[in-house]
Amino acid sequence: MKHNNLSEFNPFDYMETQAEIEAFLNECLVDEDPNTFVEALGLLIKKHGVTDISQATGLNRESLYKSFGGKVKPKFDTVVKVLRALDLNLEFVSDNHLSAT
Repeated sequence: MKHNNLSEFNPFDYMETQAEIEAFLNECLVDEDPNTFVEALGLLIKKHGVTDISQATGLNRESLYKSFGGKVKPKFDTVVKVLRALDLNLEFVSDNHLSAT
């Protein structure tokens, strides 16, 4: 049996601006499935380099792979550390604000 060596699709490979990345992450964050955001953050970590994010957060690479690879659910402080390493912040707005735009 022949195996194809397909690489994992990473939507961040096709985004050219920070605004596109932020819009995509916001869409993932409001998805009904909270794992959508976690998985997206994992792909962004891979795009930036797991080693670099590990060094910036003080978390080991194995922990990042487990937390954002679907093996375990990351703790909130882990998510915050990763967001800071990626120069991103969470911003909260009411649903009324979202529907007014």
